[in-house]
Amino acid sequence: MAQGNLTEGLTAYRASLAIRERLAQVDPGNAGWQYDLGISNERLGDGLVAQGNLSEALAAYRARHTIIERLAKADPGNAGWQRDLSVSHNKLGDVLVAQGNLTEALTAYRAGLAIAERLAQADPANAGWQRDLSVSHNKLGDVLVAQGNLPEALTAYRATHTILERLAQADPGNAGLQRDLSVSHDRLGNVLMAQGNLTEALTVYRAGLAIRERLAQADPGNAGWLRDLSVSHEKLGDVLVAQGNLTEALTAYRATHTILARLAQADPGNAGWQRDLSVSHNKLGDVLVAQGNLTEALTAYRAGFAITERLAQADPGNAGWQRDWAVSQERVGDMYARQGNTAEARRAFEGALAAYEMLVARNPGDVPSLVNSVVPHWSLANLDPAQARTHLQAALAILKPLAAANWLDAMRIKWIPQIEAQLAALK
Repeated sequence: MAQGNLTEGLTAYRASLAIRERLAQVDPGNAGWQYDLGISNERLGDGLVAQGNLSEALAAYRARHTIIERLAKADPGNAGWQRDLSVSHNKLGDVLVAQGNLTEALTAYRAGLAIAERLAQADPANAGWQRDLSVSHNKLGDVLVAQGNLPEALTAYRATHTILERLAQADPGNAGLQRDLSVSHDRLGNVLMAQGNLTEALTVYRAGLAIRERLAQADPGNAGWLRDLSVSHEKLGDVLVAQGNLTEALTAYRATHTILARLAQADPGNAGWQRDLSVSHNKLGDVLVAQGNLTEALTAYRAGFAITERLAQADPGNAGWQRDWAVSQERVGDMYARQGNTAEARRAFEGALAAYEMLVARNPGDVPSLVNSVVPHWSLANLDPAQARTHLQAALAILKPLAAANWLDAMRIKWIPQIEAQLAALK
């Protein structure tokens, strides 16, 4: 498994599971055999998750859970088993989240949290129990965010933050704890941003940035610390954009860009770094557009487009890369259109449309790509009066059935009357 050979790893885990099942059946009162059997189920579940087989993974984790629940009930004073039971709840929750079953995931995480709270209260000096408790609060917060329950999510994240702040203060040389605290600042900031509390979001993002600057300065060769630092600058830029402070936002995004360019240059084969760099180009472009600097914006967008094009061509089956490429072409097309370069704008919009249509042809259930294809249709209609009717009608043919099936958000539902009015105005 460590070498990434999932098939062989799963075969080995299943063989181990079969042996431990026989041992546990021979001596069902032997807690050690039962515990080992649970571990085999857990490892099998881990392998199945890595393979993407969530249904079988859930079954394996539930088998593990049944065993550890029985052991913990039989020996409630065994803190190790109680901790294992808490972890078991969390693993069930993780799979349920991946399956989109947020309600059951929340129940599982709350059960794990209750155990973690008891352990932490019984031994408040135990840093391990405290950290486990912070993880449980985080998992709870993540599901609450996904459910749109931002006030309760913020409460959960603040609970995590209080714990991590205390642990990091007690062990300032522990880089892992410092990093955890910086991530906690990010989570708080994300919720505050979503709630529209930009002032407090800016404060917590800056606190996270300060931690990451210290970590990166202490170990400048650590690519992980550098990427974390780039994320902090980017989040700072996002808040500053929302506040209308474009000058400082551009400075923050340029700091992000400098880091990502260095990482991407040092490891050109790392597709993740390359993708991050393309996003950075786009964010710079967005601010430059807002400042009215279309020439530099086009340069930034074209640089992002060049990266997304390479990624998409290198891995045609990767839907994410294809989608990024389409978005980049839209941005480039917008700039050419605003500069009056109709030929280049048309080429970019047609490229974006072709990419979205390819994604939908491969996966007819890809509703986001289908919805996104409306944008280049609309852009082409605005660009070419001779083809306007064709593209506007195509856009409506996409949007109306999706609206009837409740697939559109409020913003995109408003596109329908706008496009209908534009179509009606055509001669």
